[in-house]
Amino acid sequence: MVAQNNTKTKKKLDGVVVSTKAQKTIVVKVVRRFKDSVYSKFVHSTKNYHAHDESCSAKEGDRVTIIESRPHSKLKRWELLKINQ
Repeated sequence: MVAQNNTKTKKKLDGVVVSTKAQKTIVVKVVRRFKDSVYSKFVHSTKNYHAHDESCSAKEGDRVTIIESRPHSKLKRWELLKINQ
């Protein structure tokens, strides 16, 4: 997990864990809701993020918070901050 002192300047995202098949890696689905500029309707957009989970504590279906970090691999640029209940 990340130290709490320098988390003020880093981006945080909330999402749901969709995969834990890789070692020390979780895939988090983040839903973004925004208003369409043409039709003025609210639209949902989803994106998957690969996050580093050192202790392998997150399970599929958990709501988690991830935070920006240094690159761990080609796809992993995020770390697990906490598991939300």
